[in-house]
Amino acid sequence: MTLTMNKTTFHFLDKERTVAGPGFNRWLVPPAALAIHLCIGMAYGFSVFWLPLSKALGIKESIPCGADVGFFQELFVTGCDWRISTLGWMYTLFFVFLGSSAAVWGGWLEHVGPRRAAVVSTFCWCGGMLLSALGIYLHQFWIMLLGSGVIGGIGLGLGYISPVSTLIKWFPDRRGMATGMAIMGFGGGAMIGSPLATVLMKIFATPSDVGVMQTFIVMAMIYFVFMLAGALSYRIPVNGWKPEGWMQPTEQKAKRMITLRHIHVKNVFRIKQFWLVWAVLCMNVSAGIGVIGMSSPMLQEVFGGQLIGVAKSYGELDKPELAAIATIAAGFTALLSLFNIGGRFFWASLSDKLGRKLTFMVFFIMGCLLFISVPGSANAGNKLLFVGAFCIILSMYGGGFSTVPAYLADLFGTQMVGAIHGRLLTAWATAGILGPVIVNYMREYQLNLGIPREQVYNQTMLVLAGMLVIGLLCNLLIQPVAEKWFMTDEVSEDEILAYENAADAEPRSAGQVAGATQPTHPALVWLVWTLVAIPLGWGVYNTLVNAGKFFY
Repeated sequence: MTLTMNKTTFHFLDKERTVAGPGFNRWLVPPAALAIHLCIGMAYGFSVFWLPLSKALGIKESIPCGADVGFFQELFVTGCDWRISTLGWMYTLFFVFLGSSAAVWGGWLEHVGPRRAAVVSTFCWCGGMLLSALGIYLHQFWIMLLGSGVIGGIGLGLGYISPVSTLIKWFPDRRGMATGMAIMGFGGGAMIGSPLATVLMKIFATPSDVGVMQTFIVMAMIYFVFMLAGALSYRIPVNGWKPEGWMQPTEQKAKRMITLRHIHVKNVFRIKQFWLVWAVLCMNVSAGIGVIGMSSPMLQEVFGGQLIGVAKSYGELDKPELAAIATIAAGFTALLSLFNIGGRFFWASLSDKLGRKLTFMVFFIMGCLLFISVPGSANAGNKLLFVGAFCIILSMYGGGFSTVPAYLADLFGTQMVGAIHGRLLTAWATAGILGPVIVNYMREYQLNLGIPREQVYNQTMLVLAGMLVIGLLCNLLIQPVAEKWFMTDEVSEDEILAYENAADAEPRSAGQVAGATQPTHPALVWLVWTLVAIPLGWGVYNTLVNAGKFFY
């Protein structure tokens, strides 16, 4: 698959065509990034399709495959329905290809610019959904895996990292806040996409069709418009640009944790600081993602009938009571998603004040203490402390994602931070396997030992706390990168030669920045932000309604 386009035909995608001219307002860039991240973030919400797809042929009830039909046969069968466990492989492929594509093509992104990469992401993500719709129509699961899993996963990776380097260059004074805004959108994509998909499936459902194929087509069209608008809105600053009134960190501060120079992406795998940050992200994400996958059953099994005022354990509840606590657990899951999303912006913004290293120390120390506290609050039946602990833990899980790009920029410079961030996302792919495996297998192991359901998570919480201790130690070991790894001025200039040829390389102030010859009208900035705030607000509203079920 080629990721390049004919430059004579698509010259408006060239990096030099995206360099901002005098009059451009940098606050137009974050909503462009949000427009893309809010769309690809639907990857988190694809589970909303599993149940209807498991009845794609049977409609009301699944038509089970025979016992002799294994996973590979299920890829091609047309006479029986897919199992939910089989459909889950699409979710797995999303994040495998997100990490791998970001790592493989991160360097390409830095050379061609964010606009071209975001346009390719748009075609991959939306085209993958359309191909999946064809797979549903033909009832061929291999087409769905190729469409959304592989091609869509590549779109995820390119779309995820496309704004990182750009936002850091536009906001050198607020690196954490800038990346926090964009990556908050990725966490919030499911808040919008899941209820939208539910509404569309109800509209398209008929006595002979569950409505998923049509939903894929409509959502692909909606996402295409939003993502393409965001991609074409990307602008990069002229080389050396800085906000008006902002001064670069002094050399003394730079020697502490913020470099003024740049490291080539080809060398990062040889630098110990990269692997320490890799371990920091992996441990933080493993602990959080393990909780996300088991949040609903964990709450139900730990508190059982206490959730509805009945003095029964989970195993003693009847069917109506189980349905009642399942509704409450769904509200708990929605509450966690809000803290996950809010934490991405809050912690990343706070890191601009605290520094990245101290912020991650807070994550690990506070997280470790909260995980250790969970068995005690569960045994005491204190739902408020139990839920509060996990809300804070999930906020720091999201905060880790949004803070780490700024951490990389501090350590390795801004010139190739997008490509370096792409390499680092392999830690996410690893954590996506490690966290859920630990939680799920420990739960099954302890159940097999005869431990009561309300106690099976106690040892798991201690193991997750131990993982955060490992992350804390790795974070403590991170020091400024050795001088030998930084590019010389000559090499750095060679890397940005095309960039410099595209625009005046002299530093410019905020009043001179980008776009047209006249300053951007404030009304345009408000309009653009409103266009992304409306769907985001709708998603937050729906999530708050679901979260309200927990308190009710």
